[in-house]
Amino acid sequence: MTDRIPGPDCASMTDVRAGVDQVDRELVTLLVERFAYMNAAARIKPTREAVRDEARKSQVVANAVAAAEAAGLPAQPIAELWDRLVEASIAYELATFDARG
Repeated sequence: MTDRIPGPDCASMTDVRAGVDQVDRELVTLLVERFAYMNAAARIKPTREAVRDEARKSQVVANAVAAAEAAGLPAQPIAELWDRLVEASIAYELATFDARG
């Protein structure tokens, strides 16, 4: 459980920065979990060519955009962020695939 003050309840920039820093730590923890799935994908996929799947990439980005819009966030920055996340994940998965020999 977190001790951070919810954004709407922050009364100072110290509160805001502490909350952002905590969220960032939690995001990194989630990215560790996400990249563990990339390790699994690199282990499971039979060929290097199977790593890049544009249809799946589009689906992942669209899912994130839909969830963001439902939560009241703007679509464009979320689409851009998820595009970069998926591209970084693909690069990581390719490197992991190549390292498996």
